[in-house]
Amino acid sequence: MSPSLEPGRMRGDNTLKLGLFGLNCSGGLTMTKAPERWDPSWENNLTAARLADEAGLEFVLPIARWLGYRGETDTEGTSFETLTWASGLLAATRGIAAFGTVHVGLINPVFAAKQIVTAHHIGAGRFGLNVVSGWNEGEYGMFDVPMLEHDERYAYTEEWLRIAQQIWSHEEPFDFDGRYFRLKGVLSKPKPFGATRPMLMSAGSSPAGRAFAVRNADCLFMSIVDIDRLPEEIAALRAATGGRPVGCYSSGHVLARRTAAEAEEYYRYVVHENGDWEAAEHIVAIRTKGSRSIPPERMLELKERHVAGIGSFPLVGSYDEVAATLKRLSDAGIDGMAVGLVNYIDEFPVIRDELLPRLERLGLRRPVADRPESEDA
Repeated sequence: MSPSLEPGRMRGDNTLKLGLFGLNCSGGLTMTKAPERWDPSWENNLTAARLADEAGLEFVLPIARWLGYRGETDTEGTSFETLTWASGLLAATRGIAAFGTVHVGLINPVFAAKQIVTAHHIGAGRFGLNVVSGWNEGEYGMFDVPMLEHDERYAYTEEWLRIAQQIWSHEEPFDFDGRYFRLKGVLSKPKPFGATRPMLMSAGSSPAGRAFAVRNADCLFMSIVDIDRLPEEIAALRAATGGRPVGCYSSGHVLARRTAAEAEEYYRYVVHENGDWEAAEHIVAIRTKGSRSIPPERMLELKERHVAGIGSFPLVGSYDEVAATLKRLSDAGIDGMAVGLVNYIDEFPVIRDELLPRLERLGLRRPVADRPESEDA
């Protein structure tokens, strides 16, 4: 039996939880040549994480990236390794959770389990694990690791995760004889912090990916394609869990201004005037490899969405409009959003001073001053 989960902000009672997404990577979620685009220096990461911590956000979530997306900007070509990154941020913050994103095919589960426990202790239980089965064949080639067939990757991931969970819970040495791993006398100490275990997050839009997340994840990270169908999709996911509590999370790129016109003008500047469309061509080609013929208008939409936010959901408009969209997502069943910003420091006042008060008035979040101290533990 795995140890129970810690409380903390990710288990707090804000109806809609919020986090920063992709700040460990150059450009964050935006493929733009605009000079204010995100520079992922350690000092900038630390500043952004502390701003999010002080504002009461629940988490920071990194992207595990080994190769960038080329073009002039090579978005995500510069990135911090996520377990080390999360450990550093956890040591420098008080209440926010930090996730590590791990490509399970590239790291042995025995080694990773100890790294994860180390981060969990540094954060006094605030570390979470985002489990990734992998999709970028070029990255696997860097490691001389063959990429398994799509659905088999999730079978491999499940076995990997089962080993890690046994390492976290077993007090005596154990052997493991599986399809992908044959291990002898496995034992690792310390165990996760305070008789708890790291929160598990998983993304996957395919049937195999969703099935894995439904069986294993505490937070299911999903893409939003059609907001009108979202309530039905989330209801089906929750039904599939058989009553096991699973949070439904998604990602979005925030570009909000006082008025819709100002937001549209800045969006045009960031995306259409300064977008790195060569990089967008590259990433869309990778992500649609093997897909059936896609209509030209759909391809153009995909490229624009990747320039604006690496394919995440657009949260573009006036402060009131973006807050209303977040309310609609919450009403549909979304429990949390991981968001990208053109610049996580310069744009953070939009989150803190404009969106958070509106979300509080909509009943989706409580003011930081009203939050129990235990949520920062």
